[in-house]
Amino acid sequence: MMPAAASPVRLEASVDPRLSRWLWLVKWLLAIPHYVVLFFLWIAFAVVTVIAFFAVLFTARYPRPLFDFSVGVLRWNWRVGYYAHTALGTDRYPPFTLADVPDYPARFDVVYPERLSRGLVLVKWWLLAIPQYLAVAIIAGGGWGGGDDWRGGGLLPYLSLVAVVILLFTARYPRHLFDFLIGLARWTARVAAYAALLTDQYPPFRLDMGGQEPAPASPPAAPPDSPPAKA
Repeated sequence: MMPAAASPVRLEASVDPRLSRWLWLVKWLLAIPHYVVLFFLWIAFAVVTVIAFFAVLFTARYPRPLFDFSVGVLRWNWRVGYYAHTALGTDRYPPFTLADVPDYPARFDVVYPERLSRGLVLVKWWLLAIPQYLAVAIIAGGGWGGGDDWRGGGLLPYLSLVAVVILLFTARYPRHLFDFLIGLARWTARVAAYAALLTDQYPPFRLDMGGQEPAPASPPAAPPDSPPAKA
């Protein structure tokens, strides 16, 4: 099997060594202040994406301040989702910031593209992404970060519920299920970044499981020099 190519979209997570058996029952309630802030951030995100559409169309560049804001909203959303309803792998309350927090157990980033295709910006977010939207509907149900709650449908919210029920009775988070959940969330995040015009790299139809991003493919080794021909 060929190694996976590096993706410009990076989503990572780690499970707390000691997770509360019961806290997950009220995390959705504790996260309400974040939901309020995210409501307004998503409105701003939509406006910024429209502005970025025209910027890319005419200049082939996504303005860096707007790019950082959009990535920050997706990053914030991922931290809150990971804490409150997607995987629920940490008891550490999410910070109120768009910036990356290196020591937080859920991280998200997108490599800034120096140039983007003017032609792709016209079709990638609605036409080219249609097959990915169908996949995300199965994976996440109600939202890119794993569904808004367990009523939203999709694999992610229901599997996260299975994980915390196992945690409740065994005091251990099922590791293989965690790896699968993060793989699903990673797929969805890549689609979100592509649809939001943050990258031209089409999301792969591939489940990269595990808390850490897969290592990028290494270039093939050069063949050894041929021995000199005899005279």
